Amino acid sequence: MEIDQPATQKKDSLFAPGWGWLKALLAKSTNKAVKVAKTTKKVGQDDPRRVIHSLKVGLALTLVSSVYYMRPLYEGFGVSGMWAVLTVVVVFEFSVGGTLSKCLNRGFATLFAGALGLGAQHLASLFGDKGEPVVLGLLVFLLAAASSFTRFIPRIKARYDYGVLIFILTFSLVSVSGYRMDELLTLAHQRLSTILIGGATCIIISLFVCPVWAGEDLHKLIASNLEKLANYLEGFEGEYFPDSDSTSEESTVTSKVDKALDLQGYKSVLNSKSTEESLANLARWEPGHGLFGMRHPWKQYLKIGALSRQCAYHIETLNGYIDTDIQAPLEFRNKIRESTTKMSSESSKALKALASAIQTMTDPSAANNHVEMSKTAIKELKIALKDDSVLENVDLVAIIPIASVTSMLTEITRCVERISESVHELASLAHFNGVEPTVSPEKPHLLHRGSIKPVLDGDDHDHVIITIHATNMQGSVLENHEIRHDQAPKASQLPATTT
Repeated sequence: MEIDQPATQKKDSLFAPGWGWLKALLAKSTNKAVKVAKTTKKVGQDDPRRVIHSLKVGLALTLVSSVYYMRPLYEGFGVSGMWAVLTVVVVFEFSVGGTLSKCLNRGFATLFAGALGLGAQHLASLFGDKGEPVVLGLLVFLLAAASSFTRFIPRIKARYDYGVLIFILTFSLVSVSGYRMDELLTLAHQRLSTILIGGATCIIISLFVCPVWAGEDLHKLIASNLEKLANYLEGFEGEYFPDSDSTSEESTVTSKVDKALDLQGYKSVLNSKSTEESLANLARWEPGHGLFGMRHPWKQYLKIGALSRQCAYHIETLNGYIDTDIQAPLEFRNKIRESTTKMSSESSKALKALASAIQTMTDPSAANNHVEMSKTAIKELKIALKDDSVLENVDLVAIIPIASVTSMLTEITRCVERISESVHELASLAHFNGVEPTVSPEKPHLLHRGSIKPVLDGDDHDHVIITIHATNMQGSVLENHEIRHDQAPKASQLPATTT
């Protein structure tokens, strides 16, 4: 036993590196498998519709595969039945709008290009055996070049790019293959039929099996972006003007957590342009559903989204001043604090009211009062800054940061006002609940003031001139009406409010 011990140890030492490498490989493989499983679970939990979409694609492929499985269908379509499977793989998109867009583009492009390809092949055959390939090559060159150029046109690029691509492919295949193929018409009929079968299957499943509407996603995205802007403005007051009592360690930790959760949410708004444009483009292809009619104003959502991003860019600049030291005199800060925090809080409340109105598709008038209050805060700030005592013995360099903050808040307030006007316009165009579509939301409330003045003309006849001034809430004269007694309207025709 003592003689065999060195040999056993030598044998163990030879297997030790291999066993260690195998254990490391198993551990690494296990970690990767766990990581993939967690990622897969997270993707499904973030949006359960992705799981349903995967099942829908599998169902569509199973159905169109019956073209190959069933002998009567296979004898009718032959090898062209594979085009139905290929169509499902290519055109089935996540949303109804995406599926309809690709199906219709592919269907019409295939039909149009196939007809042109047959016509081109017939035209080329008139030039004889030697002239036919030359004419076909020339026609392919001209149509392919012209079609490719149209893909650079923005409107076609956005909505019909896939259709143009399929047109080029189909025309080239039909016209070129017709030169060597005798039964071209039969082949074109089979391929078009199978493409229509695949497209129709995708449309039916996409519409009637747990449909995903791009329009609804755009609707929710715009409301969510406004909510994120509101959350930042709501938390800005406490970050830039912290209360003197909240200096404990616990409150400091809570403040940092809130800042991470709420104050940084606006950053997703900055990069939402491409998503909004894509959803709006797909939403135009979708039929009317639920509260979204056939001619729903999707372009108005893009207008609101652009204003939201403009507001987010102002917030991005404003966010840079949160962690800076405020060196302005305490008297100066206290003088402008009330109006500054009022601008921030009222703008936040207005955005939240607008977001809620969009989500519930109801009258957004609840935001009007907050918008007016924020505009009043701007006036109060201007009045406070006009006070000479505020700027006496103040270092202008020291107040530059806080002055920049107030300036950016003013711009944000004005931006919120424009967002409110756009949301009112959307509510009118989309006929939100409680909104009168014939009344313009931007039309100011009028106050009618007038005067009655008797006059004496040359014929010694008494006349009465009634002058009515229509003014807005700020007192600006918008309309003037002058009525003589012989033109006097009936009581029902007079303005509702006269003084």
